[in-house]
Amino acid sequence: MANEGSDGERRRYELRRSIQDYGIGGIWFGFGIFLLIAPKLGFSLSVDPFFRYAFSGIWLLYGGWRIYRGYKKNYYR
Repeated sequence: MANEGSDGERRRYELRRSIQDYGIGGIWFGFGIFLLIAPKLGFSLSVDPFFRYAFSGIWLLYGGWRIYRGYKKNYYR
């Protein structure tokens, strides 16, 4: 009986963490997309294009990794 309660808590924890990973991953991914298309949208950034592409690539990779981690739900290994 006590095992069922911890199983339910574990599932709720996994659900909360996966929703958090999806949300934060989407935000980071969105920042990466924004940096890529900011000049086309009319935003003038005083950043060298190399650094703009480098940071957008890093943010896209990290956002994708967070989304993948939320999909896999591998929090206990």
